[in-house]
Formats: sequence, C-alpha cells, structure tokens
Amino acid sequence: MNYGKLGVADSIPSASDLPFERDRQRRREDGSYRCVLVWATVFMIAGGAAAAAYLFIEPGGRTAAASEPTLHHSSRAISRACDVTRFPSLCVRTLASSPKTAEMNLVHVSVNVTLQRVSQTLYGVSAIVNSSMDVRLRAAYEDCVELLDDSVHHLSRSLAAVEPGGAPGGDSYADVLTWLSGALTNHDTCAEGLGGASDGPVKDQMLAHLSDLSEMVSNSLAMFAAASKSKSVAGVRRGRRLMSSGAAGDFPPWMSRKDRRLLQAPASAIPADIVVSKDGNGTFRTIEEAVKAAPEFSPRRFIIYIKAGRYDENIKIGLKKTNLMFVGEGKSYTIISGARSVYDNFTTFHTATFATTGAGFIARDITFQNWAGPEKHQAVALRIGADHAVVYRCNVIGYQDTLYVHSQRQFFRECDIYGTVDFIFGNAAVVLQNCSIYARRPLGLQKNTITAQNRKDPNQNTGISIHASRILATPDLNATKAQFSTYLGRPWKLYSRTVIMMSYIADHVHPAGWLEWNSTFALDTLYYGEYMNYGPGAALANRVSWPGFRVIALPLEAAKFTVSQFIYGSSWLPSTGVAFLAGLST
Repeated sequence: MNYGKLGVADSIPSASDLPFERDRQRRREDGSYRCVLVWATVFMIAGGAAAAAYLFIEPGGRTAAASEPTLHHSSRAISRACDVTRFPSLCVRTLASSPKTAEMNLVHVSVNVTLQRVSQTLYGVSAIVNSSMDVRLRAAYEDCVELLDDSVHHLSRSLAAVEPGGAPGGDSYADVLTWLSGALTNHDTCAEGLGGASDGPVKDQMLAHLSDLSEMVSNSLAMFAAASKSKSVAGVRRGRRLMSSGAAGDFPPWMSRKDRRLLQAPASAIPADIVVSKDGNGTFRTIEEAVKAAPEFSPRRFIIYIKAGRYDENIKIGLKKTNLMFVGEGKSYTIISGARSVYDNFTTFHTATFATTGAGFIARDITFQNWAGPEKHQAVALRIGADHAVVYRCNVIGYQDTLYVHSQRQFFRECDIYGTVDFIFGNAAVVLQNCSIYARRPLGLQKNTITAQNRKDPNQNTGISIHASRILATPDLNATKAQFSTYLGRPWKLYSRTVIMMSYIADHVHPAGWLEWNSTFALDTLYYGEYMNYGPGAALANRVSWPGFRVIALPLEAAKFTVSQFIYGSSWLPSTGVAFLAGLST
C-alpha cells in the first residue's frame, strides 16, 4: 500500500475431497504456465458442457431433455435478482444471455458464468507469459496468474455448494461467502499490483482481460448473500456450529483434538514428518526443501519441525499444500527471515518472507521477519491467504505492511506483531486474540497506523477483530512518542471494517484514535468500533466523529464481533479458553 500523503479438519472438506480439484492437479504441473493454458482450455470446454447440464435442472432434480420446453425466467425475475447487486446492469446482461432456468437457480447461473469468465481470463493471461516485461510488471503478472488460479478454486467450490438439487448439510453459508469474498479480494490484489507497474501493451492486455471481472464476482456474492438470507439456495447449510467451551480450550472447535494437542504439546513431544536443521542433523537443511517434499492435499496433518536457527529464505506455500503445520523451537530461536520490498521492484504481495494459501495452515513458536527496514517501505513478513489458518505463539516483525492477512478465515493467538505503517492489513476474516501489538518508531514525517483493512464490498464477510489484546509501543517509539503520532487504523478500501474490543491501549495512541486515508474517503461507509477498551490510550472523549465510527455501547452489537459471531458463527469459532458470556467476557 502506498502511504498516501503521510510521508516520504472438522469443518469444510479439504481441497483434496473435490473431484474437480484432483482432476485439475493431475493435468497441471506446479508453476508451469504451459499447463495452465492446457488446463484452462479443458476447463472452459468442460465448463460449457456442465453449464448446459446445470442450467436445465428442474425442481426435484430431474434433468430436462434438450428438446423439452425449458424453464423460463422472466425479465422481471432477473431484474428482481439483480436489484440486490452493486452492478445491476451487468447482472441483467449476464443472466439474460444465459440459457433459461428457474428463478431459484439464478444464483447458480451467476456463479457458473463468473467461473467460466475467470477461467477464460486465466487462459488469456497465461497466453502472454512470454511477452517482454520489466521486473515490476513481471512480478505483477505472476501475482495475477496465481490469484486467478486461486479464484478458479474458490469459485469451483462455491459452484458445487450452490448446485440445484444439492444435498443439504454440506458446505455452510459462511463457507461460500468466504470463498466468494476471497475471489473478489484476489481480483483486487491483482489490480493493485498492475496499478504500480509500468504502462504498455502488456499491461493494457492484462487490464482488458480483467475487465468486468470484479463486478461479476461482486454480483454473484451479492445474489448469494441475499438468497441465503431468504434460505432459497439449495444445499447450503445455514446452521451454526456453536462455540464450545472447556474442551475446545483456546482454539477453534473445527480443529481436531489431535491438532489442539499438537499446539499445546512441548516441541520435543511432537512427532515430526520432516525435520529442518541448518547443521544437517535433520531431513533437510532448508525450509524450501521441506515444503517441496511435503505431500499435496494431505489428508492428515503433516508436521514440519524447524530447529533453532536463522533461515534466510522466502517461502511460498501454494494451494495444493494443505494441512501443513510448522513447529519451531520457540519464537526467540527459530527465525525465518527475508528482505524483499517494494523499493526493490517487488509487488507488496510478492515481498512476503513467508506466504501460504494452503488450507489448514498452522504455525507455532516461530518468528517471521522482514528486515528490509522502514526506508524500503512495503515489506511483508507474513502473508496468509489460507482458509482455517492458525498462528500461535509467533513473532511477526517488520515495519510497513508487516502482517498481510490477505483473505479467508484466520486466527492469531498469543502472537507479538511489530510494525509502523499499516502493519496489520488485508481483507481476511481474522481474529487476533490475546496478542501484543507493538508500534515501532517510523521514519521522519510518518505516522504509525496499526491497521489498514481493505474490505471492498459490503457483502464480504471480512474484517479485523482485535480482542482481549494489548496495543503497545516499543522502547524506541516510547522514548520519542511526542514526535510521532500512532493511530489504530485507517480505511484502505471503501467498506473497511475493524473492531477493537476489551483491549489495553497505551498512551502512544493519538486521542483521535483513527486516521483518514485521503480526505473524506470512506468515512461514511467504513465500520470502526471500540468496545470496553482500557488504558490511557482508550479514552473516547476526543475520538473522531466520522459517520462510520462508533463507540459500541450495547452488548448485542458488540457480540457481532466476537469470535463466535464475527465470521457468521459457522466454521470460524475460536474460543477464549476461559469462561465467558456471549463471547464478550475474557
């Protein structure tokens, strides 16, 4: 992110459960754009045939022969369905051009057409892989290919969940909402990277391929959200898996008892599948070798134990590497370190020292660090776009853009996070609980901003919830806090959403609490809330008076942002580990 004017496995199935995913991976070698082209072509052909089958499903599951009369959705039905979207004209054109189907299946049609369009975009973008690009454009291009590929995965899972005639009790409302929200975030990230790249014919081609893509995903998201609230989407479970207490301890109930024991056990008692040791007394000397050796779509927890040492590596864990757990010997002893930055012509997405999109990711007792320094601006230490990710007892250390909570559902507990500008940012649905969040001394003329949440669409189930944590200053900032203002956050995107509850706020935080991004941008559409915080920086008398800011007074409203309800309460339900009332007490 640019700093603007301020200065120089118990819930969803794993991916391996999905037939289309297994088939897709057999046809595609990791990292091969040529195989992406082949796969995208096959997918579009298969998708067209599938669309024909899907769109002729009648109520009760009977498939009509092509010669039989099709079910008609009137222009009125389409208009009614599209009224809930943010881009109704595009929605009407999209649905009107599709084969006719029952009104109750219009959500399925929308998701299916969007999936085909994303697949076509992936095909078109992959076809220009050999075009001449400078370093920054090449980085943005590679980001887009990865993000589009991930979006195909998210949309495919969503399509399967909303299929007419689908059996109830499968994927939940929050699952589908998360996947569609993630696909929209992926497109936004791709566009952000291209925005910082040099102009030219390749960039023009990329932008042409991406045209209307974000709007189509947004429309599918809006239609699904509206239809689900009226319980008119077949096969999608609305029920919540309520938060348990006692046995669940400090972790989400979708985590198995075995995984909870792994998080709580002494490191020496954990049975590792791979041991990484710099001195050669392990399976591998580098983390990268260990990740390559890990199985794809593992049906069980696969444990990589990293012995004490400083590992100067940039690690990227892709979508296929699911259920990986990384265990260090303590956050003071096992350190993964890198120094990529935007200053050195990487995209922000690409600067991460450690990045993962593999579902079921767990890390404990590790330090993730980016030591590029404040002079090099955006430099990510840890980026997570993995669903059901847990980070426990870890350090995340950097300056600007330290922790990129990119997308999907995430839970941080007992972590220490350090940074200056926008140092917890992204568009995941994330809860940080019992964490210590440290602002550091920034560059001259800069202001510290702890969060920069980038929720782009009002239907996304995303936001940052900081609960029962501590907002502190490092010694170097504490000694000079009169010279540097620190704010709780600022709105990166139009519907930015951040809530801080029952947390200690030290006196380095500016009395206004929150900072504008650019003049009046998003001040009436954001949602920033504070509830029952304490400490010298928690005083509310001089807080901002924006329309979108609120001092949460009612427990009923505050409860929406607890770990039991903030992410729709179906599959992301970590507990506080102690007795509580309605998710608010610690």
